[in-house]
Amino acid sequence: MKKVAIYGRYLHDDALDICKELITLLKNKNCEVLVESNFHVLLKQNNVAQDIQSFDVLDTSYDILISIGGDGTVLRAVAHIGKVGIPVIGINTGRLGFLATLPKNQLLEAVEALHKGAYTLSKRKLITLMSSQEESYLGPHNFALNEVTVSRMNTTSMIQIETKLNNELLTVYWADGLIISTPTGSTGYSLSCGGPVISPDTEAFVITPIAPHNLNARPLVIPDHTEIKIKVSGREEAFLASLDNRSASFPNETVLTLKKADFTIDLIELKGQSFIKTIREKLLWGEDRRNKTIK
Repeated sequence: MKKVAIYGRYLHDDALDICKELITLLKNKNCEVLVESNFHVLLKQNNVAQDIQSFDVLDTSYDILISIGGDGTVLRAVAHIGKVGIPVIGINTGRLGFLATLPKNQLLEAVEALHKGAYTLSKRKLITLMSSQEESYLGPHNFALNEVTVSRMNTTSMIQIETKLNNELLTVYWADGLIISTPTGSTGYSLSCGGPVISPDTEAFVITPIAPHNLNARPLVIPDHTEIKIKVSGREEAFLASLDNRSASFPNETVLTLKKADFTIDLIELKGQSFIKTIREKLLWGEDRRNKTIK
C-alpha cells in the first residue's frame, strides 16, 4: 500500500479526530495520501491536512480508497471509483454500516492490516441504467451498487410501472415506485419494503414494489443476467429515477433498461469481517433471550 485516497462528505461527530489519526497512521507507513478536493477544503478549514494534496479524479495509481462516513458516503465513493478498480473500505461514523464496516476505534489495527495486505476482496456486482431519451440525465455515472429505484414525484397519486424481463411482460405495478436491487442493496431500501436479504455472492437481482396497490405483488428474485425494461406512466408528466443516492427526473413513457454492469466494485474485508457477521450484528439476528451469547 503506497498511495491512498481518502473520501468523505461531512465532518460530523468525531470525524475530524478520525481524519487526523488516519492521516498520521498512513504517513507513518510512508504512504502517499491524497484527499478528495471538496473534503480537503473542509479539512483545511479545520486545520487538518494542510500538507496533504487533493484529487478530483481517481486512476489506477491508487492502491486503496478509504471512505469516512456511513453507507451513503461509501456509495458516493463508488461513483468516483467506477471502472478504475480501486478497492474501498469504509470507516463507519454513520449509523448501521452495512458497507462502512470498519469501527472507528480500530484504525491502528486496520492500517496495519492494509499495509501488510492482510485482507480479502468482496467483489460486488452493480446494475446499470440506460434511457430511451437522447439526453444523458445521469451523466457518466449510470451505475448503482445498491439499487435503481423509480418513484412518483410531485404527486400523491400512484404510478403505473410496466415491467418486462428479457422483453417478456412481467406485470404492470400500481405502486408508489419500484426497486431493482443488487445483492449488496438487499439490506437497504428493498429490505425496508419487504424484500429478502441476499448474500453478496448471489447472482441475482431483486424486484421490490413500493407500497403496491396490487395486493398480490410480492418481491421477486431473478437471475442477474436478466435484462429489465421499465416504462412509467401516471398523472404527472415526469417520474423520478434514483441510482443509489443520485437522482434524475424522466418524462413519462421513457423506457429504462437495466442490466448487470460489466465491472465490479471491490470492498475490502479485514480479518474477522464477513457478511454473515455484519447482518447478525446490524440486524440483531440472534438477539433472543432464549439464545446463548453468540460469538
